[in-house]
Amino acid sequence: MTERVATLANLVCDELGQPVDPRVKDMALAIAKRHAAASTGVLFYGSCLRQAELDGLMLDFYLVVSDYRAAYDAGWMALLNRLLPPNVFPFEFKGLMAKYAVLSESDFDRLCSSRTRNVSVWARFAQPSRLVWYKDEPARRRLLDVVCEAAPALLSAARPMLPDVVSPLELWRGSFALTYGAELRAERSGRALSVVDSEPARYERFTAPALAAAGIVLDAPVEFSRRRQSRLAWKRRKIEGKTLTILRLVKASLTYAGGIDYLAWKINRHAGAAIVIKPWQRRWPIIGALTLLPRLLRGGAVH
Repeated sequence: MTERVATLANLVCDELGQPVDPRVKDMALAIAKRHAAASTGVLFYGSCLRQAELDGLMLDFYLVVSDYRAAYDAGWMALLNRLLPPNVFPFEFKGLMAKYAVLSESDFDRLCSSRTRNVSVWARFAQPSRLVWYKDEPARRRLLDVVCEAAPALLSAARPMLPDVVSPLELWRGSFALTYGAELRAERSGRALSVVDSEPARYERFTAPALAAAGIVLDAPVEFSRRRQSRLAWKRRKIEGKTLTILRLVKASLTYAGGIDYLAWKINRHAGAAIVIKPWQRRWPIIGALTLLPRLLRGGAVH
């Protein structure tokens, strides 16, 4: 491992190991036990990292497993997870609510890196996260190495889309704004800015090591040809990302109990909408979820 990558690895290692509320650790262990034959690590991420009071919130976890088939009793669940990762499940434990996404080690590695155009995973793990449970020390090291790929993947993809001269915080804000635009997201406009502005010192610390790991010089001019290629890549990301969001929404109606109610809760919470799910939409959740989309898009609740 080179010195520049080791510097980023040290930052990521310290961040992943920071303490969390004991209830979060207990919930992570319970999630791991739910898929005990395959669980290798549980990561805690999202806005709840910054919250002291967790009651009434929806906690976010990623469960990393060795193999999809070993993770499920039902083969069709493993097949869906393999074809359109991740599967997402609701979870309640000791009065707290959560959802967790399931990825295999190989998919987590691929989706956290520049080997995919899909922004969903590397955009999230370029942000702070905590490794709250792991199977053993080799598993911890593997997960650390994977999370180290996320920030360089984000900055490599975003840098050609941003001005030649940009401050570290503007770099991160612009990068996350691009990823938010590449998915259907149920957040208010400006969410990408708040992600960075909530912990500016953290992003300042990560800038130089992440850029070095990506082989990027911050204020070096970006060639026109590279900008053109990047614009085309982000157009493809946007089309593919929004399509994948819709497909995952349809899949969630099969794998996520009460998924359409969670969708409404998420939109109402983040976008200030007033979505009320009708009985027929609960009875036919795939059709119900799809019928929500045009109204949500017109109203700006997802974008």
